[in-house]
Amino acid sequence: MNDEPADERPLLASVFSSQEMRALFADRAVLQAMLDVEAALARAEEKAGIIPSGAADSISRACDASLYDLSEIGRAAGLAGNVAIPLVKALTAKVDGPGKGYVHWGATSQDVIDTAFMLLAGRALRILLKDLANGMSAASALAERHRGTVMAGRTWLQQALPIPFGLKAAIWLSGLTAAFRELARLREDGLAIQFAGAAGTLASLGDRGPAVRATLATELGLPDPGISWHAERSRILDLGAGLAGLSGSLAKIAIDVQLMMQSEIGEAFEPAAPGKGGSSTMPQKRNPVGSAAIRANHRRICGLLATLAMAMEGEHERSPGAWPSEWETLRDVFLATGGSLEKGVDIVSGLEIDADAMRRNLQASGGFLMAESLMMRMAGKLGRGEAHHLVAEVARTAMDDGRSLREAALEDARIGGVLSAEEVEAALRPESYLGSSHDMIDRAVQDARAAREETHALL
Repeated sequence: MNDEPADERPLLASVFSSQEMRALFADRAVLQAMLDVEAALARAEEKAGIIPSGAADSISRACDASLYDLSEIGRAAGLAGNVAIPLVKALTAKVDGPGKGYVHWGATSQDVIDTAFMLLAGRALRILLKDLANGMSAASALAERHRGTVMAGRTWLQQALPIPFGLKAAIWLSGLTAAFRELARLREDGLAIQFAGAAGTLASLGDRGPAVRATLATELGLPDPGISWHAERSRILDLGAGLAGLSGSLAKIAIDVQLMMQSEIGEAFEPAAPGKGGSSTMPQKRNPVGSAAIRANHRRICGLLATLAMAMEGEHERSPGAWPSEWETLRDVFLATGGSLEKGVDIVSGLEIDADAMRRNLQASGGFLMAESLMMRMAGKLGRGEAHHLVAEVARTAMDDGRSLREAALEDARIGGVLSAEEVEAALRPESYLGSSHDMIDRAVQDARAAREETHALL
């Protein structure tokens, strides 16, 4: 049979997705997952005495995706409306022996397609969890290594207060840890086989439907949901939302890195590599291309998540439009998330930090980011309101005169009447106003370690 190319979208694939995820969701891999469901169904029904002895073996022998012509099945799917219909026809034609008349017994197309995607989702979540654990380790190392590297914390894109870069990395880490725990939950409890029959009743199996469903779940290593979920799609949306959450955590890291890579800031840089981040016309450029791909993927994932949410309002027992909208959508969400995670782990693992630039930028605005520190030193003696008013007035005057906060504070008699010069100097040292940063770094690192240990079996 003619196989599809190793990479189905060679021009853009490596920009937005990972090779491992592309292989997992390649057309032949999807077809094989569907055939795995058909083979497992035959085994479950033979064990229940529904189909003859030996039927499952003859069906299973034909459940090899390499035996089938993808293009032919794809063309037929365009007429049939889904891939399962021509696949079942082609599978039946290849079965010899006692299983010939028992392919797809009691099942419907949605059972095979949904369950196949659950199988693929389980494998994909395992890949994501493994890669995410590596990213968490790298973020933990950044947080630990830079707990004493002081930089300007920024709110509304303006300098606000000093923070250690380790705290920024710890906050990144906390987002990755939350995503890790959610994906682990989905891997453990969010997946299930779909086995409903034509309209959700399993009527074609009489009273043996639940037993076959339970055995099918065991055969495939997926949970038995206890009910048909063919018309209730929260399981699919839950998957998409978990992936979107990871994408958002990665996009947060990406945009921070892009901002720190700006020429005027120059505090952190994506890891360099030959041919990476250059410009087709400007020789000097070092562009944050990994971060750009992550943010581009996140924009797509948010839109795809909306499609999955809209698919929940399917009509009656099988939608003529909502359910089919999930097929390519869910696959694309996995592909984009896998690509973003691969690039995110690379960025965090190899991030280049310029501590000198961080220090320079602390003073670039005249030290005004220490105004709150000075105010709080005075507040204990003047009250917060009066201290705030006084420091704001001194800071505005200093800005207008082109002086630093330190110069203005040391020269202001009103401040001098409350604080000594030594107390003013102490209040204006960035290292003196980092609050509970170190405690929060410790907590983030501990939480990440605990999350990895809790889910070790899933990796």
